[in-house]
Amino acid sequence: MSKSDEIKYYNRSKGAVEVEKVYGGAMVKLMYSTLPGKFISPLIANKYLSKLYGATQNSLLTQLKVPKFVKNFHIDLNQYEGGSVEVDKQELSYRNFNEFFIRKFKPGQRKFVPSDNIMGAFSEARYFGYDSMTDDVQVPVKGKYLRAEDLLGDSKEAEPFKNGPLLIARLCPVDYHRYHYPDSGKTLKSFPVKGQYHSVNPMALKAKEDIFIANERRVSILETENFGKLAYIEVGAVMVGKIVQSYNEDEAFSKGDEKGYFLFGGSTVIVVGEEGKWKPSSDVVENTKAGMETYIQLGDEVGKAL
Repeated sequence: MSKSDEIKYYNRSKGAVEVEKVYGGAMVKLMYSTLPGKFISPLIANKYLSKLYGATQNSLLTQLKVPKFVKNFHIDLNQYEGGSVEVDKQELSYRNFNEFFIRKFKPGQRKFVPSDNIMGAFSEARYFGYDSMTDDVQVPVKGKYLRAEDLLGDSKEAEPFKNGPLLIARLCPVDYHRYHYPDSGKTLKSFPVKGQYHSVNPMALKAKEDIFIANERRVSILETENFGKLAYIEVGAVMVGKIVQSYNEDEAFSKGDEKGYFLFGGSTVIVVGEEGKWKPSSDVVENTKAGMETYIQLGDEVGKAL
């Protein structure tokens, strides 16, 4: 990858700017930065192809991919629970690549910030944050305008979220792929929004500015104890096999409870709020203005009630 294609982000826990090592970077560049890619990308973004490819990651043969992946991306398996195969080497304990992909943190590895007025990071991911979704804000920084009604695919459901705050959490294939509730509350309703499965890599977002409203997604409207209503949106991406809801949405949830997970592929979780209820953390907003994502660990501060 050339210097101009480098993806830099601010790692809050390390206090340093880092360069992302992109999984499948050559393919992403081919799809979205070349003339042949303009013809290829609609085919690859087909949701049926993505789900078929994602399903192949359940094959026993994909178990052999795990050790090389762990080594190439410097993944510290000491933080994670092992898989279902009883062996001495943890990297071989995962039955297939999908079991490794949805690995869980060991108990105590991540804790949600306890203060009621602080929103906990719902994904361990790279965040963009905006105080308000107004017409002069482009998301990401040089991308397409985002409106709540476009994200939710329903103008009536989007009404409470007009001009509200916005957080975009981008998960890479190397990341922890379970997502959680940022506060306690209850689910008012959930519904799918049909679409395609484009990559959510920044290179792809620069080339195709409407990815967040073109991709398939699932919306949950949450009533939270400290941050008002939230629209919690799980966005599918290229080669994501499935978006799985692991929590019973008929029951009330507590801050930090696991909501669901993505099977193979990088993807995105978007949270939209009501105007005047909360705002994203200041470092996230400032880094966003500079065109840089902020890498935040699961449960750390990502927003604050007003």
